[in-house]
Amino acid sequence: MSRITKEEALELIRHYDLNELGRLATLKKQELHPDKVTTFIVDRNINYTNVCWVDCKFCAFYRHAKEEDAYVLSFEEIGKKIEELIAIGGTQILFQGGVHPKLKIEWYEDLVSWISTHYPTITIHGFSAIEIDYIAKISKISYKEVLERLKAKGLFSIPGAGAEILSDKVRDIIAPKKLDTADWIDIHRQAHKVGIKSTATMMFGTVEEDEDIIEHWDHIRNLQDETGGFRAFIMWSFQSDNTRLKREIPSIKKQSSNRYLRLLAVSRLFLDNFPNIQSSWVTQGSYVGQLALMFGANDLGSTMMEENVVAAAGASNEMNQEEMVRLIREVGEYPAKRDTAYRILERF
Repeated sequence: MSRITKEEALELIRHYDLNELGRLATLKKQELHPDKVTTFIVDRNINYTNVCWVDCKFCAFYRHAKEEDAYVLSFEEIGKKIEELIAIGGTQILFQGGVHPKLKIEWYEDLVSWISTHYPTITIHGFSAIEIDYIAKISKISYKEVLERLKAKGLFSIPGAGAEILSDKVRDIIAPKKLDTADWIDIHRQAHKVGIKSTATMMFGTVEEDEDIIEHWDHIRNLQDETGGFRAFIMWSFQSDNTRLKREIPSIKKQSSNRYLRLLAVSRLFLDNFPNIQSSWVTQGSYVGQLALMFGANDLGSTMMEENVVAAAGASNEMNQEEMVRLIREVGEYPAKRDTAYRILERF
């Protein structure tokens, strides 16, 4: 099967029958994962600070430093959260925070080193491109040096957060202070070059058009061709409650399940060099999260212990390991717990 072009992707999004898209995406998924194993990970989100100067209009989580409920977690508070995760069999922390205006590379090195030393069984999947970008600027060093120094202390992989839509005309509206598309791509390129794998994400449902979504996919597909450093693609819809963007542009509408599944299926077809596509049950709910397994997703994502960012914007879905196993079995697939590198830890 030849690679799908941008023009063909646009045709699929706009005109194809949803059930037919699901069938095509499932065929592509089975080509990549013929054993019918669907994975998930037991992890915990730890937002080490909610202090952020970037003021993204779509975010309801951040606070400015002088606000009453602004915080930076102590290492001991972080340690307690990790111990609670270990107690339920967790293996990974998704570690990210706001872009704190005063935290330099040395603080992050101390933090990663402390976690790696005290909790060697826990994988650190942490620090989005926007955090890496600011650490480099405030510390007056390159992206490459930030990544090499954090890797030396125990950073294992970085998440795709901060991508939103990789189209600068969209980014200039929803997050004008955030790094541009070229810098987001370059940070992930540098990470891959120094041996840090990453994920790619996409948040849709703000002001983008179909062409912007395809531009986003094209950027990450091209980088994956170049480096092979992305482990997975994760897509979710904008959660608008309590956000400035929704107040400024009230015409923004909640995205339908149909739209989510349609885009997910086309992403599976377009991103032919991505081994894994993750379902976003956190924003879509467990039922649509399960349906996503029939539209190209081969991973149910995380049990997501302590999710704060999308919860602040009105999404409050929860799931445990037992429910994930049940949902996977109900669609005729075989559930397995994985680690950050998608290695199977346990089959059910």
